[in-house]
Amino acid sequence: MVNDYLVRLSIRSAMFAGAITGFVFGLFAGATLGALLSWFAGALVDWQSQLGFSLGIAQQLLPLGDQVRELQTVQDRWFVVIPGTGLLMGLLGAFIGVLAGGLWATLVNMGVLPIEVAVMRRGDIPMRRATDRRQVRTRRRKAVGE
Repeated sequence: MVNDYLVRLSIRSAMFAGAITGFVFGLFAGATLGALLSWFAGALVDWQSQLGFSLGIAQQLLPLGDQVRELQTVQDRWFVVIPGTGLLMGLLGAFIGVLAGGLWATLVNMGVLPIEVAVMRRGDIPMRRATDRRQVRTRRRKAVGE
């Protein structure tokens, strides 16, 4: 077995891996954010309704006044808001992942961030703990039905 350092790393594959990683993380974070946005919009609509009822004043005079219609739309169309936010955040995460993967591969190729690898050559016998082969006993285990 030979220990050495990686000489060249494919920038394209590192950028592709970064894009996939960023997209998956962004999709998860965006879907979570979309669910929170939809829930929070519903909570604000309920709060506005309760506040208007308890104070007995017109809806336009309340803190969010005219935005209640948009908040109600966000709450009602949660099945569009959640995946849409997830996809937007996924694309943003993929873009950031592409940039990060390219930067990482470039730094590895320049030698700033060396990567140590262990390589076994063909034909080499892996090192064993016991120096004498007679000391190494291999026991054959029986299968359950034998």
